[in-house]
Order: sequence, then C-alpha cells, then structure tokens
Amino acid sequence: MKSYRKELFFNTATRREIINITPDVERALGESGIQEGLLLVNAMHITASVFINDDESGLHNDFEKWLERLAPEKPYSQYEHNGFEDNADAHLKRTIMGREVVVAITNGRLDFGPWEQIFYYELDGMRRKRVLIKIIGD
Repeated sequence: MKSYRKELFFNTATRREIINITPDVERALGESGIQEGLLLVNAMHITASVFINDDESGLHNDFEKWLERLAPEKPYSQYEHNGFEDNADAHLKRTIMGREVVVAITNGRLDFGPWEQIFYYELDGMRRKRVLIKIIGD
C-alpha cells in the first residue's frame, strides 16, 4: 500500500467563502499514482470546513443564509468565546458543516455520485489557512 500527502493553502479576501477544490484534489490524486484506495481531505483549522455537495451558487447562498441564522456573526458579544477574538460563530458553523470528507478511489478517479464536488468553506478568513489531502491505496 502507498500513501501520498499534499497541502493546499488559502488566504481569502473575505471572512467567508466557498471554494471548489475538486480540481486541486484530482490533481493530487493524479500525482499520487494511486488507482484504488481512499482519499481524505480535511481542513486543518477549526474555523474552516471541507464538504461535498453540488456546485450551484444558489445552494451556496442558501448555506450562507442558513448558517447565519443558526450562528449569526454579530453581535459579537452574544458569544462567551469572543473575548480577544470575534470568531465564535465560525467555530459553530464549522461544527455543522464538518471537518473532512473521505472519497473512494476507483480506477484512479474520485468515485463520486452525480453532481458531487469537494469544497473548502472558509468561515473566518483573511489569513493563511491550509487543507490536508491524504491518499492511501495501491
């Protein structure tokens, strides 16, 4: 069995942003040479998420509105966590959206269902963050 590790780095211009990272993940899979196995993609920061869904802007806007209703960013004073920071809402949103995804690899390709894509969701941006890709298999 082989393993392959790669990091992706992000520094968004806005506090929240959804980025389709499927092409980056597919490129890493190609670099790995692995044909059969499993691929893990996870956000290495507790205020960012990696998830699988459809690449449709209306849906992405729905995520943003839904999460903002569940854990509104402001007022910052509503959260005990917000003392020296103002990102308690990002921690809560990440808990809902998830930390990582695992995708099967079949014949050297991501074994997706229809419309599935991998996304990085920055929830407290404007600074450098990273995502880990770990691939194991043969």
